[in-house]
Amino acid sequence: MDLRIFTEPQQGATYDTLLTVAKATEDLGFDAFFRSDHYLKMGDVSGLPGPTDAWITLAGLARETKRIRLGTLMTAGTFRLPGVLAIQVAQVDQMSGGRVELGLGAGWYEDEHKAYGIPFPKEKIGRLEEQLEIVTGLWATEPGKTFDFRGSYYELADSPGLPKPVQPKIPVLIGGTGATRTPRLAARFADEFNMPFGSVEDSARQFARVRDAAAEIGRPADAVTFSTALVVCVGKDEQELARRAAAIGREVDELRTNGLAGSPAEVVDKIGRYAEAGAERLYLQVLDLHDLDHLELVSAQVQAQLS
Repeated sequence: MDLRIFTEPQQGATYDTLLTVAKATEDLGFDAFFRSDHYLKMGDVSGLPGPTDAWITLAGLARETKRIRLGTLMTAGTFRLPGVLAIQVAQVDQMSGGRVELGLGAGWYEDEHKAYGIPFPKEKIGRLEEQLEIVTGLWATEPGKTFDFRGSYYELADSPGLPKPVQPKIPVLIGGTGATRTPRLAARFADEFNMPFGSVEDSARQFARVRDAAAEIGRPADAVTFSTALVVCVGKDEQELARRAAAIGREVDELRTNGLAGSPAEVVDKIGRYAEAGAERLYLQVLDLHDLDHLELVSAQVQAQLS
């Protein structure tokens, strides 16, 4: 079971804070550092000092880390034109020496679009499908040849499909809870399918939908990696657990129900249930980015048991 650290910088984080967490992620033996792609805070937090851009952040981290994978859960398709995104991700892959993964979603948070003047289209899934075709098509275009695309939302003509990433195939992540269109998109384009913040039962059900959709188009059963994202809150004892829950504005009982919370042994047991449901990878949503002792505890007493 791979454990990856997943951050939500729109809630309030500088690049330096993210760099500190990314370096701790690497030093403590976690597999990857991922971040959300949002420009506006959510809930009852200040969000200060303001948002950071996902791919600018990852470009910086690409030069300041050496081992960990780097990526997004999920890049908002509404934020970037697909041709520009293909260039950005390929360049960061070069900067990292081939350690980048692209999580790409349709975009959903209308308020942040209003706040920063970003168009928020009604039809997002159709756009996402074309974006996936374009980004993967540009990367796959052989050097010396060109890429053309004519869709309902985007048109490309005579694109050289440059620059090329270091990796022969940058892993593409698709996620979500939709029962029909999401599994079909994942079956066509995803190297990894992520079920965000779902129960064990809901995760197993959605993984099965993706497997069925992949089988319908002839993809092998093991072609897609299955993962989930869950908030993490671990304490050596109940007092430490309560302190960490309070620091992120959550209740311990709620976290135990909806996330990975409790003692290290409790969390390892719950991870086992997600593994039985089909999860092969976990994104640990870390909401207090200043509590590095938390990461050390998860590394020493959760990750070590899973290894």
